[in-house]
Amino acid sequence: MGGIGVWQLLIILVIVLLLFGAKRLRNVGGDLGSAVKGFKSAMKDGEAGDDDGAKLEKTDASDVIEGEVSQREVSGDKEKV
Repeated sequence: MGGIGVWQLLIILVIVLLLFGAKRLRNVGGDLGSAVKGFKSAMKDGEAGDDDGAKLEKTDASDVIEGEVSQREVSGDKEKV
């Protein structure tokens, strides 16, 4: 009750095959696999880069520069500040 069984998954698979076709699904599967492989290799490269000592410094509130932001509108020859 409430769960997806084997028969429901098979029916969904048949509908997807009818809609997209086996060739397109094979291409999508290959593209998805290469994307996952690229993501995993990028994650490994990122972890290796962290071990080289390139860590971000944490800043506290005293390092924040405060200032005033103004908006400038230019319309024709007039400027508003």
